[in-house]
This record gives sequence, structure tokens and C-alpha cells, in this order.
Amino acid sequence: MTFNPFSLEDKRILVTGASSGIGRQIAIGCAGMGATVILTGRDSMRLEETRQQMGEGSHQIHPADLLDEQSLDRLAQATGVLHGLVHAAGIAKLVPFRQISKRHLDEVLGVNLYAPLLLTRSLLAKRAIAPGGSIVFIGSIASEIGPMATAVYAGGKAALLGAARSLAQEVAKQRIRANVISPGYVRTPLLEQLGTSGANLDSLVSLGPLGLGEPEDVANAAVFFLSDATRWVTRSRFVIDGGFTVPMSV
Repeated sequence: MTFNPFSLEDKRILVTGASSGIGRQIAIGCAGMGATVILTGRDSMRLEETRQQMGEGSHQIHPADLLDEQSLDRLAQATGVLHGLVHAAGIAKLVPFRQISKRHLDEVLGVNLYAPLLLTRSLLAKRAIAPGGSIVFIGSIASEIGPMATAVYAGGKAALLGAARSLAQEVAKQRIRANVISPGYVRTPLLEQLGTSGANLDSLVSLGPLGLGEPEDVANAAVFFLSDATRWVTRSRFVIDGGFTVPMSV
């Protein structure tokens, strides 16, 4: 049998935010490549909907509140040994800088920054990530371009990138990798929510040569970083945005 470096056969992958959007599609994509997937999120019914779309396999559901540290510890205890971890859970709200509150900071940073760091810490403390494993953080091009009224969201994603690169150095002795995927504008319920709250999405999407992305585009990138094809890739930031940010960087 020919070795396929992109296969996820015999790998156990935990995906947060698996109840919808990018997280759901990553879970489906991992299952399609042969992985056993552990799904987590707050809504058990929506997680079950994801599992129904994944086909055969002994996939598991472990609901968790990512804003509760004890819930994160219980999740880390329940997962068993993992070969991959994808932090796909996230929230975004349009709030002008002058209206930022402590509550807004706690809510957005709690899900987008604190939760992935604390969950990863708990898993590493329990030696639940196997040597040679892969940790994938879903970032955002917002950390680079800083869209209006997204200071907390963009700042949290920028902090996530820095944290991931530091983490990657600490776990390198176990050959564990840590990378960040930074998507652009992707067709998800989260993006639709931003559109209804005042974001001028049409004008933004038109700036990208390839237009709006789909969850499958990000899921394919996640599968790549979870697979042995990237065993020599760590501390990387992979931008997948249809060419949106290239003119800005030039």
C-alpha cells in the first residue's frame, strides 16, 4: 500500500467550534480523510448534526463551555490521547473602539484567545497530545489589516499568533507542531451575522481576486496541517484569503 502523507488514518483529532461554520467543515474534512474526530462546542444538538454529516466512524461528542476553565479541564480529561487539535471556535462583534467595555473584552478574548490557550495547556499537562502531533489555531487576516470596529477581535487574533509561535518552541522536543491558519472572508454564519450588524461586506469581498471563500477552503488547509505532510512545518502562519491582503502588504 502506498503511503499517503495527507491521510489522517489512525489519527484522533479534537475540533472546537464543531457545531457550525469553519469548525463543522474541518470536522467533516478530517473524517473524510480517515480521522476519528472528537467534536466539541456548547450546543449538543448542533454537534450531533455535524456528526450526522461525517459518515461512518466512531466519532465522539463532548459538549463544553469554552468560557469555563473547569469545563475545559473536563474536556481535556475526556478526550484521551490526540494526534491533532484544531481551535476553530470563535466569535466576532462590531464594536467601535470608544464603546469597548470590560464585558466585551472578556467575551471576545475569552473565546478567541483564553480558551484555546487554556485548553492546550490542560491537554499538554495531561500528556494528551501525542509526540508528532499537530496543533492548529484558526486566526484571521483581521490581525494584520485591523478592520474598523474590530479592535478586540483583531487584537485577540494577533495575540493568538504570537502565543502559537512561542508554544511551538516549547513543544518542539516532542515533535509537536503549532501553526496558525489565517482565513479571509469566508461564507459562514459568523460572517452573515457581521453583515446584518453593519459591515459593508460586498465592498470588502470585491477586493479579493478570488472573492468570498468557503468553509471547505479552510478545512482543506487544516487537514494539510494536521497531516504528516507538514511534519517539518511549525510556527507558521498560513494566509488563505483569495488574495485579499496581497495588495495591502505590497
